[in-house]
Amino acid sequence: MGPQVEGKAVTDGIDVLVVGSANVDLVVKTSAFPGPGETVVGSDFKTYPGGKGANQAVAVARLGGRTALLGCVGKDPHGKLLRETLDLAGVDTEALRSRASVPTGVALITVDASGENSIVVVPGANATLGAEDVREFEHLFRAARVVLLQLETSLEAAAKALEIAHGFGKLAILNPAPAQQVPDSFFGMTDFLTPNRSELEVLTGRTVRTEADAEFAARLLLEKGAGNVVVTLGGRGALYLGRGSKRRVQAFPVRSVDTTAAGDAFNAALALGLARGLPLTDVLLFANAAGALATTTAGAQPSLPDLGRVEKLLGHKLGL
Repeated sequence: MGPQVEGKAVTDGIDVLVVGSANVDLVVKTSAFPGPGETVVGSDFKTYPGGKGANQAVAVARLGGRTALLGCVGKDPHGKLLRETLDLAGVDTEALRSRASVPTGVALITVDASGENSIVVVPGANATLGAEDVREFEHLFRAARVVLLQLETSLEAAAKALEIAHGFGKLAILNPAPAQQVPDSFFGMTDFLTPNRSELEVLTGRTVRTEADAEFAARLLLEKGAGNVVVTLGGRGALYLGRGSKRRVQAFPVRSVDTTAAGDAFNAALALGLARGLPLTDVLLFANAAGALATTTAGAQPSLPDLGRVEKLLGHKLGL
């Protein structure tokens, strides 16, 4: 796993504890994104289970990992749909709260002809997940090998999750999405930070246009205390930077139709690979392959690949 993660606890029970959001995705396809004040005609509309936390938990399960989701939904039909799909995928939902006072979160997603997407998230119940909710499930942190979180819940919940994971000596991965600034204290408790280009810009205040820009900005995050930084570069693969090490992972050529869950598949595979103790080079290839395959099918959770598809793309078994 590399020098920055040596000494982290490995326990039985849960490979990856995901702390994050559960949304229902309302997806429309169109030939091009509308500009300000413009109306365009969509070609298709579908409803999918989604949310970064739920997506990542389902992705871990589909890749053969043991996973649990700590999050929050409303007591409404959308919440029921999410709970049912998570249970069906094999995700432990013990820590999935249900709130009667707020609706389940939704994401309004527009996908253009090239497969790129534009997303508006309405957090709903996700925004009510607080530090006390996270603290109540400390036993799941203790049982987990890796803790994976994003920023679609409150910063308060994310901070508490990082604090508990750090306190138990667990490997913590922060996927800083959607893009927003976070307290500097987050970095020192994060073993792997996984921004894309736009998230990297927000975290550092630097413009990132080239790979050299990405490397410079990532090194700023290492200086802030992050253990390792993996910058996802879409069709150009990924860039890994650790203390004293750098690796470039090329993209896998696939026919992309919808990039919505690519980052979630990438982070799930990264977390599972680290949880199972794969060498870092294999972990990065695993994550890149999973992310690439997730762009080849429409919808977030429907696009998440199973282990067999990923190993076929890699051309070898991973030994998970």
